[in-house]
Amino acid sequence: MTDAKKLIQRLFSLTVLSLLLATVVAGTSENMNAQMLKLGLHVWDNYFILRAEAPQPSCDPNPNIEPHLDRLEAEFNLENSEFDLLADDFNREAARESLSKQVHVCAKKHQNARIYHEQNTLGVRLFSAFEKSFAQISLFSIAHQKTILIVLLMVSALFATWKREHIAFRSIKNKHDHYVSNISQLVATGCLSISTYSFYQGAIDAGTELSSPQLMLILMTGSALLAIVSAYQLFTPAKDLKPGGNLLHALLTVPIHTWMLLIAANHFFVREVHLPGTAIYFTQIFQLTNLHLSIGLYIWVGMLLKETLLGSKLFDVFKPWNFPPEILAFIAILVMAVPTAYTGASGIIIIAMGAVVYQELRRVGTRRQLALAVTAMTGSSGVVLRPCLLVVGIAILNKEVVTDQLFHWGFRVFMLTLVVFFFYAMITRKDPLKISAFSEAIGPSLQRLKPLFPYLMILLTAIAFYAFFLDSYLDEFSAPTILPVIIMAFIIYERRFSKDFSERNTLAGTSPSVTKAFSASINHSSVQIGALLMLMACSFTVGGIIERSGDGTLNIPENFDSVYMAMAFLVAFLIFIGMVMDPFGALVLVSFFIAPVAYSHGIEPIHFWMTCLVAFELGYLSPPVSLNHLLTRQVVGDEEVSLALEEGDTFYYRHERILLPLLVMSTTLVIVAFGPLLYKVL
Repeated sequence: MTDAKKLIQRLFSLTVLSLLLATVVAGTSENMNAQMLKLGLHVWDNYFILRAEAPQPSCDPNPNIEPHLDRLEAEFNLENSEFDLLADDFNREAARESLSKQVHVCAKKHQNARIYHEQNTLGVRLFSAFEKSFAQISLFSIAHQKTILIVLLMVSALFATWKREHIAFRSIKNKHDHYVSNISQLVATGCLSISTYSFYQGAIDAGTELSSPQLMLILMTGSALLAIVSAYQLFTPAKDLKPGGNLLHALLTVPIHTWMLLIAANHFFVREVHLPGTAIYFTQIFQLTNLHLSIGLYIWVGMLLKETLLGSKLFDVFKPWNFPPEILAFIAILVMAVPTAYTGASGIIIIAMGAVVYQELRRVGTRRQLALAVTAMTGSSGVVLRPCLLVVGIAILNKEVVTDQLFHWGFRVFMLTLVVFFFYAMITRKDPLKISAFSEAIGPSLQRLKPLFPYLMILLTAIAFYAFFLDSYLDEFSAPTILPVIIMAFIIYERRFSKDFSERNTLAGTSPSVTKAFSASINHSSVQIGALLMLMACSFTVGGIIERSGDGTLNIPENFDSVYMAMAFLVAFLIFIGMVMDPFGALVLVSFFIAPVAYSHGIEPIHFWMTCLVAFELGYLSPPVSLNHLLTRQVVGDEEVSLALEEGDTFYYRHERILLPLLVMSTTLVIVAFGPLLYKVL
């Protein structure tokens, strides 16, 4: 790599790191400010007076009330002439009471001023300045949250484009692939820049004052830079590209977000002749600004976790039992459901932790096809568990359901998914089901729990610190800002204090020092954040096309012959939505356009939304898009996928990575969708 490219990569990485750290600091500052206010009030009873500007009351705290009342009465009588027969008499007692209250307020102002001048010591001023700095950081981050998101999105997308690592159906292998992919990206991002300019200029011409004009300017500039980078890549192909190529294969190398932008450009530029349309729907990502920033943090958490030995130590606990690969796969899905519930979407957890899951499954001997299948559906069962933000979003947008109901039935759907997976894993296992005797395995297994205790102590200490000092608890709202700190503490512990790190690190392949581990994590995060957030933002444009489609191809019929026909249609439609949209964007579309159809045909709201969540996950695993499989390849690498395609002695085992998730999620979906309807009949 040339010095110029190293400098560019470092610039991208430092920018992304700064934005992520700013988000963490901003999230922590709000709690710090609240706790420091409590501390200030505990130390100084009048801290709220002392932290404010110096009071400068101008009123008289000891006025002569009687002359003032006489003047008010004279003014009242003057205003009400003798012809106004309906006028009331001047109420002297009410006026006296009002003046007394004003005198009391004035006296309070003078008292506060006296307290301020008597008690405002140097210590108070220093503490107040420190406390206010956290408040200013928090207020600044809230005011500029959208700006932080669009800068993070554009910088990360530029990095992903520079590294040629956007999410596509197939990687670039020859010259045809290279030219088709880069020309498509050049055209797509150019159209986005034109659309944004049209949106911005149209608002100015119409005299509309944009609340955040910098967002449009950054998006316009960023998308233009993306086009420039694609043009540069177009004329500087990689040296290892093979000559020739196939047009169909070349089209598969076009990133998915690029296809979305091209489809949106065709719809809004050609069909509707509405140039701002693409930018209007692209910017809907700002409706969920905090959520998408959290996604960036979760990806960083995953890349940090990849630099630790926690995954290998956790799987070591199960080694003495000699579980077959299918049982280990079941355990992996069970364990990964918890972080999925916090992140809120299976695609996010694949990007964040998929590499760790795949790496550990392979390390204990799991065949590649099964390891890829499990990685792809790592979080598919966890999206229905507490405290998943996707479920919370359903309750916010739909008054027919509440979170307690959704999580209550979500846990049952989760258990059903586990049972279905276990069933298929057992009937498709290749080796005999042999497990070590309990007496032989329990001792070594418990012994291997000891290396996990330091991680547990770090976790509990961090949770206790945040709870006691910051009054912040590890939940779906605070997890994005707390978890990076905890995982960084894990990395520092391993590199500085863990005695077995050097030996294990040789096998795990993590970075040897704290600095290199942080650097590697942010480099990987930058690419993955750019690839995933760009995909999510562009999916809003597809949602806009679906919403505005007037040709009847996407219109939902209002009446069906039976509830079974209605459910069958809705299931197919929801799977399709899951194929082309990210879950949070799809949630809005389903809430306003699809859910009412289900309710009108007698489908219970809870039943519908459980079906919807499972259908989404099946959509993310279903060809031809198979987004979760594409994300798996993104984090695992093309080489592992290519090696997996060479394995297997039957059709099922050659395609297990696709077939097993489809069998599990489709069976679960059929039971969830039609089981309650049949139960009603019975």
